Amino acid sequence: MAEAKKSIFQILNDIDVSEKTEQKNGLTYLSWAWAWGEIKKVAPEATYTVYERETPYGPVNYFTDGKTCWVKTGMTINGLEHIEMLPVMDFRNQAILLEKLTSTDVNKAIQRSLTKAAARHGLGLYIYAGEDLPESKKEEKAKEEDVNPPMKDDGKVEARKTLPKEAQTVDTGKMPWEV
Repeated sequence: MAEAKKSIFQILNDIDVSEKTEQKNGLTYLSWAWAWGEIKKVAPEATYTVYERETPYGPVNYFTDGKTCWVKTGMTINGLEHIEMLPVMDFRNQAILLEKLTSTDVNKAIQRSLTKAAARHGLGLYIYAGEDLPESKKEEKAKEEDVNPPMKDDGKVEARKTLPKEAQTVDTGKMPWEV
């Protein structure tokens, strides 16, 4: 029987991005350049949009409530656009006041917003769910640990929390009501 064709979401969601992430202030970040490269490998027709608003000085690539601001981006794959809005934040992940805003701050927020839009298409989505591996990799890891339990730092094999399915039943040669 032929295997069902995977969707773009499934393909992107199966990519292990863990080697391309960085930790900053307790949060995990994925490189936008690497994310875009992976998207284009899977979906060469993919595009992105940085939304702008008109001002008396011309278009600007951020939105504001008069106090702080945010960016709005979209990523389109196979005709489906996922839109992200992200506050422009400082290194502590606090909103930057409008009067202290720089173009560098806006640019960083745009790249982070695009990476989140890529996650909505599947790439690295598990990062935002607080996971460290995609589902397919977790399943592979679980199977591997059933065969080769993880080693502790002292070289001893870590005890399993549950036995593999094939070891959970014992054939006594008796019927269940005879045991």
